[in-house]
Amino acid sequence: MKKLKLEELGRISVDEFKGAEKIPVCILLDNVRSLHNVGSAFRTADSFRIEKIYLTGITGTPPHREIHKTALGATESVAWEYAEHPAEAVQKLKSDGYKIVIVEQTTDSIPLNTFSSEPNQKYCLVFGNEVNGVSDEVIALGDLALEIPQIGTKHSLNISVCLGIVVWELFKQFDDSAIR
Repeated sequence: MKKLKLEELGRISVDEFKGAEKIPVCILLDNVRSLHNVGSAFRTADSFRIEKIYLTGITGTPPHREIHKTALGATESVAWEYAEHPAEAVQKLKSDGYKIVIVEQTTDSIPLNTFSSEPNQKYCLVFGNEVNGVSDEVIALGDLALEIPQIGTKHSLNISVCLGIVVWELFKQFDDSAIR
């Protein structure tokens, strides 16, 4: 066994990425404070060919040194858009046919491991502020809520870890033969 060199990984170029088929998932960051978490969201979105990232409220936007530090260039490949008001962005996504999936511990959230995506359905995954979570206004607009089952003493995960787990679980549910 040996570690592969970058040129052996067979990665596509930024231009090829932009033209490639994506999984029918977008991400909305609801007032995320940490620019490192924003950069990590871009890097994860690139890894799994997410359609787009919506940066809302106080969430920082590229170009920014701190975002670039963790995104490692993914801000160039992943489409993104800024919206001042998270709820307005969610309303627009709903009208565009996206099912709004709140990633939050709520009275009605279902464990991530029990969620099954619907064929031909587009999804928007909403991740909230590091302290306050997803805003109540956005929760009220959600179609469903998912949470990652946890059995330790802590009640939450860092947003970048949570985002990676949730995106991976959804990615596994889509037919990826067309995007490989």
